[in-house]
Amino acid sequence: MKLSLSMYSCLRAVQAGQLDLMGFIDYAAAQGLAGVELLDIFWSDAEREIPHVKRRIADAGLEMAVYSISNNFIQPEAGARARELADLMRGVDIALELGVDLLRVFSGSAREDVSQEAGEAWILEGLSAGAAYAEARGVTLALENHGRFAGRSDQVRAIIEQVGSPALRVNFDSGNFLPVGQDPVEAARELADWVVLVHLKDIRRAGNDEPSHVFPDPSGQLLTGAVIGAGLVDLPAVMAVLREAGYAGWLSLEFEGAEEPLHVGVPRSLAAARWLMGLGAGGL
Repeated sequence: MKLSLSMYSCLRAVQAGQLDLMGFIDYAAAQGLAGVELLDIFWSDAEREIPHVKRRIADAGLEMAVYSISNNFIQPEAGARARELADLMRGVDIALELGVDLLRVFSGSAREDVSQEAGEAWILEGLSAGAAYAEARGVTLALENHGRFAGRSDQVRAIIEQVGSPALRVNFDSGNFLPVGQDPVEAARELADWVVLVHLKDIRRAGNDEPSHVFPDPSGQLLTGAVIGAGLVDLPAVMAVLREAGYAGWLSLEFEGAEEPLHVGVPRSLAAARWLMGLGAGGL
């Protein structure tokens, strides 16, 4: 396995003007990482920036682990769904321009006015067409367990089985199962054979005075992001399941905790991640 850093881990630093795309690449290199995960939300002008970003990654001695987009097929209007599909296809093309054949995708976000049945149909429609395009271009779509429609392992599995394409597989996000009431280790056992990317994330219980990014689990317990190893996810057990299944791909750290990211949250999480991989001293 190789360790990558998702730029989403540095979101608050980006929002504060402390970091841009180029600065993130330099930061990741300084942390001794093997790769980076870039997201569509951080482009200012993708067409102009891609050649410079690709060169900076190479010069820093890094690899592109995955390119990630934030598509949402839960759109009642057919035209809106078509635009989401076009964005996914453009994501496939950008991934290839960046030199990677892996694209992280979503299913869609729940809406009050959309039934489970309609949402599932739109997801299958969009991901089927997207997977066909990706397969023709030699790219694999990594569907993240995320939200109401694809948050649980059984939902992710059902989508992949119904789409029936070798170009649609799993981005296993270790932190996203607890908010939908599922044990991440149980989910790992169900999905391990289809995993092509891992988001290494931890979640902890939140207090009522947490500043941001707080969300309830099905019982109403508030949760929030945590430094790797300081939360509720049994990451050693998750890693053991993945290793037993033969997973040897990227672990992309996605830190979403309240700690300052650049000097506290990300470095502490990376130290724990390296311990999980058997590359560092200490423990969780």
